[in-house]
Amino acid sequence: MQKFEQFLLDNLPTSSSIHPTYEKALGQMLIAGGKRFRPALLLGVVNAYNPLLAQGARHAAFAVELLHTYSLIHDDLPAMDNSPLRRGEPTLHIAYDEVTAILVGDALNTYSFEILSEAPFSDYIRVKLINNLAKNGGLNGMVLGQAIDCYFENKPLKLQDIKVLHTNKTAKLIAASMQMGAIIIGREELGEELYDFGIKLGLLFQIQDDILDVTQSSLEAGKLTNNDEDKNSFVTILGLNTAVNEANILADELNKELNSFEDSLHSELSPVLTKYINRHKK
Repeated sequence: MQKFEQFLLDNLPTSSSIHPTYEKALGQMLIAGGKRFRPALLLGVVNAYNPLLAQGARHAAFAVELLHTYSLIHDDLPAMDNSPLRRGEPTLHIAYDEVTAILVGDALNTYSFEILSEAPFSDYIRVKLINNLAKNGGLNGMVLGQAIDCYFENKPLKLQDIKVLHTNKTAKLIAASMQMGAIIIGREELGEELYDFGIKLGLLFQIQDDILDVTQSSLEAGKLTNNDEDKNSFVTILGLNTAVNEANILADELNKELNSFEDSLHSELSPVLTKYINRHKK
């Protein structure tokens, strides 16, 4: 991932604006770090089958990270989670102001598609990637999940509805990352399989985040914890022990599926996936 980090630094959004803080704010949450989980999945799929496409694939990985970062900036806003901390740094509405945070989020959202549109692929592949990211990150994906999450705050949902919420809010962008890797290498059938795997992985990821929210300090997590009491998190609805059991069941399923991957794919993805599939067990 070191090469991806350098690509990210080389392609940070810039502006020739007379605004005194806009340009700095554009890159602040990007360079603050983060797991880079979604880019790692996309690049892992590409490296497993065609490493020669890895340089071009970094455009797609960066686009996913841009969209993900915009979602975090907006998720932390006072109108949503009202969080003061993200990736170990003050959130943008704290460091600057709410208007700056909103507009930087908007800018990173659109910049993700600008980056994809300029990726060194055929027009067909570029359109497929743009379509995939838009579908999973937009009105029938991540944004829908955010809308459900906010609307049903303090209104407990049934477990199946919580899964719908988090499939959209979290899982679809993770699944899209894997599928986009398959699109780049021209393996669209594999992409469908990886998308289904990614949905399960995304649900596990969310359950784990909900567990860590009540078991980690804000310093350990790099963001405000114990902040989901009014949300439809897996822990608030199921309780910690049942949520851990749900995570264990999903983790076992995913480990079995991971072990069934082709050797090259297993070799590329197992280091990052094994770490994250089992992170709630620490």
